[in-house]
Amino acid sequence: MDGIKSQDLGLLLKLVSLRQQEATGGGVDRSAYTVRNLELETGIGKSQVSNSLRRCFEVGLAKKDRNSGVPRVNTKSLFEFIVYGAKYVFPAKPGQLARGISTAFAAPVLENRVFSAGELFPVWPDARGKNKGLEVVPLFKTVGHAVHRDPELYALLALVDAIRIGGPREANLAKDLLKKHMEVSE
Repeated sequence: MDGIKSQDLGLLLKLVSLRQQEATGGGVDRSAYTVRNLELETGIGKSQVSNSLRRCFEVGLAKKDRNSGVPRVNTKSLFEFIVYGAKYVFPAKPGQLARGISTAFAAPVLENRVFSAGELFPVWPDARGKNKGLEVVPLFKTVGHAVHRDPELYALLALVDAIRIGGPREANLAKDLLKKHMEVSE
């Protein structure tokens, strides 16, 4: 059995976003969950999507829906893994100056909620990015492509980054918001 990879978290968060769109009548059907569509939406290759789903099924972070057969995320387990393990398993530290997409406390989901003492904000490197800041290695290489296509996925990934790189205050705020976004019940 392979261990979980960082792109698996990205794919699981995409599945959470799709489930939310489905629940709010966002016009999501079974085809949205196909390997081909997940590749299109995330930029992660088809074989990698298949391998990722297999790993997530094996460790219990996802399972196939009994009625529809589409992959469903165990949101409570995923939330716990992100909150208690992501920063240790997939650590992130702001690096060199880069152009990119704002993440963590600089992303729209946390904008005006957390103030940094520094002038440079964390960004995912992206040539089309509109912001300059300190580079943070994203959970998967094609994160820029994926977040341009899905604002909710952007919010989820940015909150995960706030947990990965933030101090206790930022991480706690991100944890509370992530719980709401993922609709995790106690």
